[in-house]
Amino acid sequence: MAPELSSNWKQLQAKIKAESTSTAISPATTAATTAAPSANRVSHKRRATSNLPSESPSKRQKSQTPHKALAQYPPPSGTPAKSRRQPSAKPKMGVTQSSAIARGTPATVAPSLALWAEDNDVSAEALAEAYGLGVRDNAALKTGGAPRVNEGLAAGIEVGKYVALDCEMVGVAGPGGEVSALARASVVDFHGRQVYDSFVRPAERVTDFRTAITGITARTLAAARGFDEVRAAVAALLRGRVLVGHDLRHDLAALQLDHPDRDVRDTARFAGFRRYGNGRRPALRALAREILGVEIQNGSHSSIEDARVAMLLFRRRKSDFDVQNAARYGLLETSTATETVGGASRNAARGEGAAKKKKKKKKKKKKKKKH
Repeated sequence: MAPELSSNWKQLQAKIKAESTSTAISPATTAATTAAPSANRVSHKRRATSNLPSESPSKRQKSQTPHKALAQYPPPSGTPAKSRRQPSAKPKMGVTQSSAIARGTPATVAPSLALWAEDNDVSAEALAEAYGLGVRDNAALKTGGAPRVNEGLAAGIEVGKYVALDCEMVGVAGPGGEVSALARASVVDFHGRQVYDSFVRPAERVTDFRTAITGITARTLAAARGFDEVRAAVAALLRGRVLVGHDLRHDLAALQLDHPDRDVRDTARFAGFRRYGNGRRPALRALAREILGVEIQNGSHSSIEDARVAMLLFRRRKSDFDVQNAARYGLLETSTATETVGGASRNAARGEGAAKKKKKKKKKKKKKKKH
């Protein structure tokens, strides 16, 4: 076995030497005959790509990983700090992205919704009522802004259907100032925005400024407007609109104005608020505390603030105010309707149901007679 193995070994060594000498003489022919099929395929690919323009290694790196290559170069020195940040992840498409573009606040409307309302002749008041804008979290009290005292008629506000009025009075005639005279008038719109505010100079001599309540002094009234001017401005704002306020009979009397009863929404006369008055008409301060959870009239009163509170109280129960007003002035279609708060009249609903049942019974009787 050993001589045979050694002879084979010698033959193998001779074959290897012969192959090595042949490759040294003609490498191209040897590579063509000894390469595997996979190597042939690779060589064809290399030939194909070799015809294209050559690229440097740096260019290949840029084409393969552009974001990494760009990151190697710092931004220009004049570039703002924000632009130097790497781009963040792309936002999700759909509702999330569109709502982030135009979002409203609890007291305002999203721009897209406002445009739709304008195109379809929907008033801002109707839109606010439908979406409860300004009512949630008493937002209307905050977004109205700080009172602009004695400004007169506000510019750039389109007044809608509803306005709220509140006035402050001082005492005239007699040492105790028993007779009240108008000293300030304030009007706000449905959204609590200030529409008008002015101090009023009484025609009579003031004997009691009631400063602890009104905050008005002799110096305050030095810059006041005349009674006739204020009365005319307020009358123009109330004309053709629904008037909201608290115990409005005193305010209208001080202004020497009348307003149609069916167009008045008085929070002091609303049946749904009577339980807060202990058998009497509830005070505005009590309604604000119990219903809205806010404290007002701590110290001197603000007629702008009081008007906003009255408007917000009205808006909280607007549908019930409308039902009460319609029942009081005979504006409901059903004659059996009674003055209720919180929805349609139960008596009216029962009456309609009973009438429908009678009609069904009559129809059944007619059918039986025919058969």
